[in-house]
Amino acid sequence: MSFNENVQLDTSQVQGGGSGGGGGGFPGGIQVGGGIGGIILLILGLVFGGNVLGGSGTSDPGVAQQGQSSSLDPSQVGVGGTQSGAGFSQCRTGADANRDDDCLVIATVNSVQAYWSQQLPQYGRQYRPAKTVLYSGQTRSACGTASNQVGPFYCPLDGLVYIDSSFFTELQQRFGSDGGQLAKEYVIAHEYGHRIQDILGILGRAQQDPQGAESGSVRLELMADCLAGTWVNHATQTTDARGTTFLKPLSQNDIRSALSAASAVGDDRIQKSVQGRVTPETWTHGSSAARQKWFLTGYQSGDLNQCDTFAVSNVE
Repeated sequence: MSFNENVQLDTSQVQGGGSGGGGGGFPGGIQVGGGIGGIILLILGLVFGGNVLGGSGTSDPGVAQQGQSSSLDPSQVGVGGTQSGAGFSQCRTGADANRDDDCLVIATVNSVQAYWSQQLPQYGRQYRPAKTVLYSGQTRSACGTASNQVGPFYCPLDGLVYIDSSFFTELQQRFGSDGGQLAKEYVIAHEYGHRIQDILGILGRAQQDPQGAESGSVRLELMADCLAGTWVNHATQTTDARGTTFLKPLSQNDIRSALSAASAVGDDRIQKSVQGRVTPETWTHGSSAARQKWFLTGYQSGDLNQCDTFAVSNVE
């Protein structure tokens, strides 16, 4: 799904993360898989794993809880010493997003946040913007070190999304996505689905029920896939500050591209590739079929209410 060439990009919604050493490991003692494939699965199983990184993460860190003050302001967080929008002067228009993956990230962040800023109030909640840290190599987050070994994620402890755009190459070459535009955009929209879950105060369900085909963790991941789908449904009507639509009309090839990405990161497909067998009792993200199913549920309905994966007995 290509961007309209003359849409204007807002680089203030991203910040650079630099490269080099990061701080700390992952809080909470995350474990994925076991046996001879356990260490590899620990890495691969965290792809798109924003909700399982870092403590309880049960509410928007920018909102003070009753009787408490909030010291976290995501708009003031500087990761790697780079300020918002700095270093992205090459990203001005949709034409830039169509030729450069860093610019594509920025354009997608712009579109997704414009969508949720308009849509979430219709469901009785206000959207609080979350910046994306666009880094190279690795960088620090409040949830540990961000790197391509971990993959893109949303960190509830600092309210930021982390992504190295070189992950898109990894997604295609290592995981088998077709490499299309919407496959890449789906990755970003999925992480902002976790931002919505954070605002709704439900991220903690993953910590309470972290593994298994019907676990809370899987249900949250599939919900984020569905929320990404609702954005795709509305994406060609979402506009920049001047009223120019971000994205060109969808094609069936675009949808197939997004579905290829959803399938590529299914727990069953990753486990089969890495350890030669499928162990549903250790799933944290859902099967390839389920990820495609819930993305399509969001895309076809365009309705957040249809994404309640906790309201069904079987998410498969």
